Amino acid sequence: MGESEAETPGTPGEFESKYFEFHGVRVPPFCRGKMEDIAEFPGRPSDVWIVTYPKSGTSLLQEVVYLVSQGADPDEIGLMNIDEQLAVLEYPQPGLDIIKELTSPRLIKSHLPYRFLPSDLHNGDSKVIYMARNPKDLVVSYYQFHRSLRTMSYRGTFQEFCRRFMNDKLGYGSWFEHVQEFWEHRMDANVLFLKYEDMHRDLVTMVEQLARFLGVSCDKAQLESLIEHCHQLVDQCCNAEALPVGRGRVGLWKDIFTVSMNEKFDLVYKQKMGKCDLTFDFYL
Repeated sequence: MGESEAETPGTPGEFESKYFEFHGVRVPPFCRGKMEDIAEFPGRPSDVWIVTYPKSGTSLLQEVVYLVSQGADPDEIGLMNIDEQLAVLEYPQPGLDIIKELTSPRLIKSHLPYRFLPSDLHNGDSKVIYMARNPKDLVVSYYQFHRSLRTMSYRGTFQEFCRRFMNDKLGYGSWFEHVQEFWEHRMDANVLFLKYEDMHRDLVTMVEQLARFLGVSCDKAQLESLIEHCHQLVDQCCNAEALPVGRGRVGLWKDIFTVSMNEKFDLVYKQKMGKCDLTFDFYL
């Protein structure tokens, strides 16, 4: 048994009740009672897993991966609900039993830390694509997400939310541990470690990496077409009229962080990431 209720003195009980702890990591309530089943979930060699800490550019990555792996047209993807095409392992719907029966090749998502993923993934039985995003932009996006969902019941300030992030008091545990744990496995043959900022800085290299990793063979003309389609997806995702202006751009944090907040964040970042050689672009 590794489960316990998560409580933090001085924070709203209603918000706190949305989480529980499993082996010291704060996870969403729908994970309760299924963590052992998740660890034993059977992987397949043809599986492709997309794993991220929440708000790391998951939606954009899944569309690019779907386009590269399926050869879909970006206009078609725009008409599809890719979220419905890619099941999230730990979510209540469709559930583990349904995901087990999906036809191959399966595309599966998760936000769980590396240590909680199915043991078959640890053993190299499936391909895993991990994307990390610079934590300053991520915490802004995560805050906006929490504010937009009534079910999260979060009504605090951004400063309070940022403090929770720095203290590892949000769903899916510590971002710092999440990314470092995957970074340690970046050389595993079945793991591809990507950075969100590279989609904006060097999309060509990222698409080439994905194609090689997924075993997609294409000639120069096909690759150029694929890259052009991926550029369209990035533009659509970051400039969609229905989204907050600039939500997907790199450097979003500069519009919200105060000087004092930024100094505190940098200090915590240095303390928690100081021994790690993983680096991020905080603006382009």
